[in-house]
Amino acid sequence: QVQLVESGGGSVQSGGSLRLSCAASGTTSGSYCMAWFRQAPGNEREGVAVVSSFYGMTTYADSVKGRFTISLSNDKDTLYLQMNSLKPEESAMYYCAAFLCSYSDYLLRGLLESSYNYWGQGTQVTVSS
Repeated sequence: QVQLVESGGGSVQSGGSLRLSCAASGTTSGSYCMAWFRQAPGNEREGVAVVSSFYGMTTYADSVKGRFTISLSNDKDTLYLQMNSLKPEESAMYYCAAFLCSYSDYLLRGLLESSYNYWGQGTQVTVSS
């Protein structure tokens, strides 16, 4: 069984940086898509970044490309999201998620909420002006 627990959220000023962590169990073997999603009040949950635990490839939402970096520890039990140059509109609850995925799953469904069946509880990120 896969279990996910996020941490590292908090408050930062616009332009600041924050590093989120997700402790994962049950993902050290097998092929998983492991991703970060975010949801602000009144908005739908959106995919931010995804990494394939088997292939090591990453994909980012256009809005965060060049500023955010997703990574997975060598033992595959910790997922990270390094967020730089944060903007106020990126204030949201950030969630980590995972699902068993093939190469085609990663390419076609890696940033889609409906793909994921394992979710963490979320960690709040607040970016002030």
